[in-house]
Amino acid sequence: MTSQPPPMHPGAEAAPTCYRHPERETYVRCQRCERSICPDCMRDAAVGHQCVECVEQGNRSVRPARAMFGGAVVTKPRVTWALLIINVLAYLAEIADPEGVIGRFATWSYGIYQGEWWRLITGAFLHAPLTSSWSLSHILFNMWALYAIGPELERRLGSLRFAALYLLSALGGSVAVYLFGELAVGASGAIYGMFGALFVVSRKLGFDARGVLWLIGINVVLTFVVSGISWQGHLGGLVTGTIVAAAFVYAPRRSRNAVQLSAVVALLAIMAVILLTFPPYGVIA
Repeated sequence: MTSQPPPMHPGAEAAPTCYRHPERETYVRCQRCERSICPDCMRDAAVGHQCVECVEQGNRSVRPARAMFGGAVVTKPRVTWALLIINVLAYLAEIADPEGVIGRFATWSYGIYQGEWWRLITGAFLHAPLTSSWSLSHILFNMWALYAIGPELERRLGSLRFAALYLLSALGGSVAVYLFGELAVGASGAIYGMFGALFVVSRKLGFDARGVLWLIGINVVLTFVVSGISWQGHLGGLVTGTIVAAAFVYAPRRSRNAVQLSAVVALLAIMAVILLTFPPYGVIA
């Protein structure tokens, strides 16, 4: 004997079931595709509910948020913190072996001329040793400036562009030391590049930039008044950072990435040509 389903009354319809779980009855429909969905397949929407597939399709069509001048939105200034940590760790290594670290990694023009290219960037993460007249004030001022200005610039530019600004400014300062100086250590080239970038960003956004100008002016005067400061590294970083920031900030929106990348590549090429063409200060080719 077999059991038969009860006969349906005339006009009666089968209860709707979830399109993903046919065994479950439901009377809720997706607001986009109108398919029936059970509680496990419901996703909250602005109005009503949507199914899993419609939510995924909608997420793919939504543009990710961008920083003001390109790049992903920065919620935490990770590049700023990473640079701070690298500078502090380098200084601790310098304290442990000042002669070895400075002798091997300082920005030394003749060493660069002899092919020690790493000095162009490693010197920007070293600072005046404890035995010098600057003692701790050198690294403390630079790290305070990085802490105070870095997060704001990173949020405006995006992490990748901020890292490019910092490193290019450091390179610009080192190239200036190579051409017009002899030996230098310190993140001041990168810090001065951030000063220049802060001025450019302030002007672009319509902020009052007089305070930034005063900051730059005072530090430039101190560069030439106080003995033992590498004016080459400071001014080289300032000029480079200002140029990089201008390229990032004033790049047209439609071709922003291409213009910004081209500016970075062009600056790197110019620096390479200078280093390969001209001898350092005091060396006759």
